[in-house]
Amino acid sequence: MKGDRVVVTGGAGFIGSHLADALLGRGASVCVVDDLSSGREENLAAVRQEIDFVRGDVRDPELLDRCFAGARFVFHQAAVVSVAASVEDPERSASVNLGGTLVVLQAARRCGVERVVFAASAAAYGAAPRLPCREEDPPDPRSPYALEKVAGEYYCRLYTGLYGLPAVALRYFNVYGPRQRPDSDYASVIPAFVDACLAGRNPVIYGDGGQTRDFVFVGDVVRANLLAATAPAAAGQVLNVASGRQVSLVELLAHVQAACGTALEAVHAAERPGDVRHSCGDPGRAAEVLGFRAEVDLGEGLRRTLRGLAGAAASRTARMQAGI
Repeated sequence: MKGDRVVVTGGAGFIGSHLADALLGRGASVCVVDDLSSGREENLAAVRQEIDFVRGDVRDPELLDRCFAGARFVFHQAAVVSVAASVEDPERSASVNLGGTLVVLQAARRCGVERVVFAASAAAYGAAPRLPCREEDPPDPRSPYALEKVAGEYYCRLYTGLYGLPAVALRYFNVYGPRQRPDSDYASVIPAFVDACLAGRNPVIYGDGGQTRDFVFVGDVVRANLLAATAPAAAGQVLNVASGRQVSLVELLAHVQAACGTALEAVHAAERPGDVRHSCGDPGRAAEVLGFRAEVDLGEGLRRTLRGLAGAAASRTARMQAGI
């Protein structure tokens, strides 16, 4: 990718900013498109002078035409990422997640992009009748967000076959790591647990804590994206990005408490609408097509997450003292 122009939509977000870092490390010329509705410029602070940052909406075709001109790859990470938010406001969620994906694909087609890598979701599986989930299992979306991501996968497959625009859909399972936001009503469980433990608050578990998830460290997810951009057999495919391991929320909290050095009692609240009980992905097809396997185990991933949080806090303090 050295010397290639590459675009990351949603590149100021959690996963997108790590992807931008990795692409720069490979010598790519990186353009980030983000409307900052959930992404943060501080995620790009270390590389801000090295990238082309465009604040804008992925539903704007003229803006995308300008950004995609001359690009070899597009990594489409921009989305309304919350299941709960999609349940509360399905029209906005569909406009961004489905409409925005279509606008991205159309712009990529017009601009002669070599490949689009689309951030899909394990939410496609819904309440899967068997675990681990395999890509050939029928989708069972249980929320507007999940439905929109499934439709995005079909658009990617359609554009590959009908228009000759190679596109790959990566079904992310539960991604975690540094820069993941804990400060919203819809925070993912790991940053929410970490934030509570570090602040000395009782962590909240929605439901009984027996729910299971397949956690994947963000560095592994970035590596899957980079492989998907160039793997010859990946075009038109839907691939799990998963560890293949199930962890209950009660077990997860024990891991987080161990990493943080705390022993706080959990508070239980009602389950969130649209959430599934169990989730775990089969990583076999991604291993076959991409040569990808998740490498960072949960304990190491949590330690890296905590180091990232400490580094971010120190950076914010330094900027405040410098008046930036």
